[in-house]
Parts: sequence; C-alpha cells; structure tokens
Amino acid sequence: VQLQASGGGLVQAGGSLRLSCAASGRTFSNLNAGWFRQAPGKEREFVAGINWSGSTTAYEDSAKGRFTISRDNVKNTVYLQMNSLNPEDTAVYYCAATKTPSNLISKRDRSYDYWGQGTLVTVSS
Repeated sequence: VQLQASGGGLVQAGGSLRLSCAASGRTFSNLNAGWFRQAPGKEREFVAGINWSGSTTAYEDSAKGRFTISRDNVKNTVYLQMNSLNPEDTAVYYCAATKTPSNLISKRDRSYDYWGQGTLVTVSS
C-alpha cells in the first residue's frame, strides 16, 4: 500500500486545516488507518485512528473535540479535519495503515504497517 498525505500548510492559531491521505495498491477498505504527528525534538505520537469501516474512531486527548477523522472507502482516502488549531499542533503529520482490519484502534505506531511521507502543519500564534 502506498499512502500519500497532503493538506498541510501554515495557518494562524484558531484556524482549520483538512489533511488527506490517499491510498493505492490494495483494497483500502480492509485497512485500519491513523494519523500520527511528530513535532521538532519530540517523539512521534498518535493523533487519531479509524477502523476499516469507519464505524469506530479514537483520538489522543488533546485532539478530542477539535479534530475529526473520517474516511471515504470509495475514494480510498482518509481525512483529518483539524479545527481550533494552536501552536502546539505544529508538527509533521503522518498517515498510516494496518495490514489487517480490526474494530479496535491501536494508538501504537508499531501496530501500523504502511506509512505516508508526512505533511507539515505550522500554526502561528
């Protein structure tokens, strides 16, 4: 599976961005997907995840209420709508997918088998 993340950019605090992750190479609807981020000098962390059908989602605490993960299995794309952005959200955002479907969302990056190249989100104060 090849994953291509896009949608990053520079936004002011309080603004919004929508990230997209387009998948190709195999049936995307069989894969769980997630978004992770890595800020400068910090470890990569889980942001949000969604199961293969879109019926189950999970969020890191600071993302709850501000970010929404969704997917369109016809378009083979996963989205991350980010609202009320603040400078602490500045990071490279990576999309990832698993080899097998599950109704449980893992927050560990080692659970994900496929990774996109990352898209930079910069939030100015």
